[in-house]
Amino acid sequence: MCGIVGYFGSKQASPILVEGLSKLEYRGYDSAGIAIINEGHLKVTKCKGRLANLEAQLLEEPLMGNVGIGHTRWATHGKPSDENSHPHTNEKETISVVHNGIIENYIHLREWLMSKGYKFTSETDSEVIPHLIDFYYNGDIVDAVMKAITKMEGSYAIAVITSDEPDKLVAVRKDSPLIVGLGKDEFYVASDIPAVLNHTREVYLLEDKEFVVISSDGIKLLDAEGETINKEIFHVTWDAEAAEKGGYEHFMLKEIHEQPKAIRDTMTSRIVLGEPITLDDINITKEQIKNLNKIYIVACGTAYHAGVVGKYVIEKLARIPVELDIASEFKYRDPIMDKNTLMIVISQSGETADTMSALRLAKSKGARVIAVTNVVGSAASREADDVLYTWAGPEIAVASTKAYVTQLIAMYIIALFFAQSKETLSNEEIEEIKIAMMELPEKAEEVLKNKETVQKFTAKTYMHKDMFFIGRGLDYAVAMEGSLKLKEISYIHSDAYAAGELKHGPIALMEEGTIVIALATQEAVFDKTVSNIKEITTRGAKVFAFAPVGHTEIEKSVFSVTYIPKVMDILAPVISVIPLQLLSYYMAIQKGCDVDKPRNLAKSVTVE
Repeated sequence: MCGIVGYFGSKQASPILVEGLSKLEYRGYDSAGIAIINEGHLKVTKCKGRLANLEAQLLEEPLMGNVGIGHTRWATHGKPSDENSHPHTNEKETISVVHNGIIENYIHLREWLMSKGYKFTSETDSEVIPHLIDFYYNGDIVDAVMKAITKMEGSYAIAVITSDEPDKLVAVRKDSPLIVGLGKDEFYVASDIPAVLNHTREVYLLEDKEFVVISSDGIKLLDAEGETINKEIFHVTWDAEAAEKGGYEHFMLKEIHEQPKAIRDTMTSRIVLGEPITLDDINITKEQIKNLNKIYIVACGTAYHAGVVGKYVIEKLARIPVELDIASEFKYRDPIMDKNTLMIVISQSGETADTMSALRLAKSKGARVIAVTNVVGSAASREADDVLYTWAGPEIAVASTKAYVTQLIAMYIIALFFAQSKETLSNEEIEEIKIAMMELPEKAEEVLKNKETVQKFTAKTYMHKDMFFIGRGLDYAVAMEGSLKLKEISYIHSDAYAAGELKHGPIALMEEGTIVIALATQEAVFDKTVSNIKEITTRGAKVFAFAPVGHTEIEKSVFSVTYIPKVMDILAPVISVIPLQLLSYYMAIQKGCDVDKPRNLAKSVTVE
């Protein structure tokens, strides 16, 4: 969603704020702006569009000063426009605020403030915040912010400055991420670590209702009652270069090629031949696992598709019933949960609002929660009972790739851990799967070296407006992810179907020239999938298939085929998704789409 940055120090704030915002572009945005205090005056520059538009304005009219805040906005209330861009100010233009989140009771607050004589210039929910702070301001900005948030319902991470107290920057969070960077005689606030990594590796990870007050006296962390709190400093270990393109044309392509390493890293120390599976931050006991009567897997988007694979492998290997839910729907169906229920939430960022809402509901009903996330210190990792980190490293492109494959690896690790605890598999069977898993990085590299067939296919088909994906079993799970990737970055309409369901409706859509992507990697249902392919090719469809090496007979039934290395059926999704990611990437390139920042999408969805 939106990106927030703030700077307090002795340097010129403007270039630092713009640089920080550029590191948060992956979160998705439609406008940008900064506010800076200089010689007791508050100045704001903001505009619709890309960050380059803001930079151009700042070249014409520079903002000078050492204290400032910045923002990239992803529209939720009000269309993308200059007026709706952040930072927002009070009417006197003495208080400026940047906000990530949604103020759910903003209509009530807006009407109340208007009855007090306040005037609004935007359509946003965020504009109530500076006016609300203004209402409570009596010479102490910290006190005013504390009083204002008691009236606000919803989610927020906000940073506030005022020209009446030019030596202060105040920030607070609730249900939206916010970190504090600690430099030498200078401080930063931001929505995410990449925004400050060029300046510091020492950060505080703020919890809900925690404030940071930065002033000429230094930095203070306060709780909701204004009491000083102490926090451990989190030291960032990953390299700043990990957030750069590294010679690739796009972040997405770079991250696709980083998948062999991400797979290997996520297995490291957890999957060791001849040793029991260990889960570093999961403390669930064998007895608790044996007493489980149900597991819920809850996630959104790509993470949900990882959950589809998770359901399959946990049930197959550990023999525990699993229900899979879209996080945004979960809490509205009054799920049956108790102390013998386990929830697994999957979220790359660990901040996904709907997923966090489901997590909290499960906890309130007494269920145990395991979080699978890529971000250390994220809300999910802090609030869950247990956490399994996916060591994908920072993922910048909006469309998830390496985070997805590491989520798959996490699902396999959890399934094997449960099977080991319940003894539903023999040691020999577990070792066989572990051996096959350890071969995955090398096989992923092999797929990446052989992408010419995919490139040639996209060059011939990228102008099509509709495409279909089909598969059976785990291939259907991967087909759903492939279809999502194509929609996300190429804007081609696509749908995924279980191949056996074609005769129950979708086959009516098959006609001369229809493009169908068919996955046929599952040995157990290979012949049935080929039979489904023949059903649609006889109706004129052009099928691009993915099959294991050696299954050349499929060439008789398809327009084109890409072969992938042979792997154990249950592990095939880790390998078969890679050419689908490349397919989407090259389709988007052919169409001239903005691959890393597709329209209307955000990397981390931190509002419901």
